[in-house]
Amino acid sequence: MNVLNRNINNIFFIFAVSHLIIWTLVPSLTNSNLPLDTIEALAWGSNLDWGFNKHPPMSAFFLEIFFKIFGSQDWAFYLLSQIFVVIAFYYVFKLAYEILQDLKLSLISVLLLVSIYFYNFTSPEFNVNVCQLPFWSMVVYYTWKIYDSNSVNFLDCFFVAIFGAIGFLSKYLFIYLLVSIDLLFIYLIFFKKSKKFDFKYIVTLEVFIVLLIPHLIWLYNNDFVTVLYGLKRTGLEYGSILNHLYQPLVFLIKQIGILIPFFFLVWLLVKKIKFRFNLKDKKLIFLIAINILPIFLMLLTSMITGSKIRTMWMTPFYLFFGVFLVYLLKSQINLKKINLFLLGCFFLFFISPVIYSYVSISQTDKRTDYQGKEIALKAQITWNQEFKKEIEFVTGDEWKAGNLSYHLESRPTWEGFTTDEILNNSSQFICIGEICLGRY
Repeated sequence: MNVLNRNINNIFFIFAVSHLIIWTLVPSLTNSNLPLDTIEALAWGSNLDWGFNKHPPMSAFFLEIFFKIFGSQDWAFYLLSQIFVVIAFYYVFKLAYEILQDLKLSLISVLLLVSIYFYNFTSPEFNVNVCQLPFWSMVVYYTWKIYDSNSVNFLDCFFVAIFGAIGFLSKYLFIYLLVSIDLLFIYLIFFKKSKKFDFKYIVTLEVFIVLLIPHLIWLYNNDFVTVLYGLKRTGLEYGSILNHLYQPLVFLIKQIGILIPFFFLVWLLVKKIKFRFNLKDKKLIFLIAINILPIFLMLLTSMITGSKIRTMWMTPFYLFFGVFLVYLLKSQINLKKINLFLLGCFFLFFISPVIYSYVSISQTDKRTDYQGKEIALKAQITWNQEFKKEIEFVTGDEWKAGNLSYHLESRPTWEGFTTDEILNNSSQFICIGEICLGRY
């Protein structure tokens, strides 16, 4: 048994490392430039603050750490993205074993995720969605430790507070997971009365809020710009009564479409799909709370407000769907069909980077085809004709100016200055179209 368990652990390790290597190499070799969201966050990272005009600070923070280590090496940022994905896989695997008590089923729970394109095809672009993944998985894992224990461990509560705060500072939509967890514990403590209230829960909340204070101060001082940007992305200002039905329906259809390959893999593995719900099952209640409840709350938000839920926003929501389905169907899983299941996983695992490579190479008008290095070199030559000292800042939109900040040797900071502010406050600058280079 120990040998079998060791072999399964080794298979998981091989899967995780293979995923990391493939999805680091493929975009590194086929893309000419980093994707839009990564460049934007690198622009913000060059001038770190407690928030930016579109998002809270953590995605920029992690990218800036990697820039300090590796410089303008594109592969490093694809690697960073895959590190975040693989960490999430690791905690999915850990939680799966705690719930299923079977390493084979735990491995299946993770392998099912190769069918969800958030964790392969879209994963090379390090952005706020990818940035949430490890913290989402860690919050769920340490919440389970609290949920499953008769006595609350302060360290588990502390981890939930820390990783919850980092997740929220990656993207505000992380709140849907946190609210779902809170609703679960409110139900258990005040309605079902199967769990006693513990003072450590208050400490967890306090630590979480304290960690958010610098960002909340920044948010107040900047007129809640990130919140307003998020609301604008939902299309609320163009809303109509019909949107309260139309947008939720579109949301549901998209979620079904996303999960078609997932259910195909499940179908390859089971004798027949027959769900049995026992709401007295402690493990099932937890899995519903972390899988179904956050999605339901998103749907409810769309129904109440008529807002559009963008597909990529759902990136972390399906991390534990494999654990959920395997737990529901564990008595119906036919391990004699495991080879067919593994063949399906193998096919999806390798077809995704093949399709990514084909799209990247065949289509030449994408953001990742932008000639950022060449444009930065021309900008440097233009600057050198006028000034001897290095470029200290760039200003303009985050894409064009951000590319200059990333590619120029001096790594100038990106500033959100207007042209008038540059004229009034900078002694030396050059404007090339809508982008300005300057010295403080």
